[in-house]
Amino acid sequence: MTKPDKKKDENSLSEEKSKSHKDESVKKEDIPSKEQTAEDKLKVIEEKLLRAMAETENQRKRFEKEKQEAFEFGGFNFARESLSLLDNVDRAIISFKNDDTLKNNKDIDKFIEGIKIVKKDLVSIFKKNSIEAIECINKKFDPNFHQAMLEIEDNTKEAGIVIQEIQKGYMMKDRLLRPSLVGVAKKREEKEKETKINEKKSEKNDKNK
Repeated sequence: MTKPDKKKDENSLSEEKSKSHKDESVKKEDIPSKEQTAEDKLKVIEEKLLRAMAETENQRKRFEKEKQEAFEFGGFNFARESLSLLDNVDRAIISFKNDDTLKNNKDIDKFIEGIKIVKKDLVSIFKKNSIEAIECINKKFDPNFHQAMLEIEDNTKEAGIVIQEIQKGYMMKDRLLRPSLVGVAKKREEKEKETKINEKKSEKNDKNK
């Protein structure tokens, strides 16, 4: 009988042990530690929390902006409707001044003065709410603030200058509440040129007939 080779057995055992040790070390490297996993989870939670806080802040800002715009829009409409009060006060003053039956009334001046006080109070309330009249007389016509109702021949003024205010315009802060209804200066020469052009056109049309 042959005796078993002890050295071979020992070598094979040592090789198997080293191999199993390597496999265990590889497996340990592949599996993350509990500390790393906890840190990763914490980072993810922190990022989600920051995003949620940012979204909440953005929503709050949007809500505040929408609320402010709604408030201003409501105030804007109310202010625009209230302008008719000033218009009626001005019409009343002009009407009383031009009424022949009231001119001889000794109390008419006091009555008109009382109406003017009411107007002054209205204007003061408007100013407190950033509503002010547009200054248009002797200003260059601007379609952003003026609405031309008629052209007036005036050689003393530059063409396009506002020389008559038919109805006052108003601004509310930087927004146009109502445009000024105006009369704009027009040179007499321009009308003469237009007449000549129209005459020439009519002459041509007569010849072509």
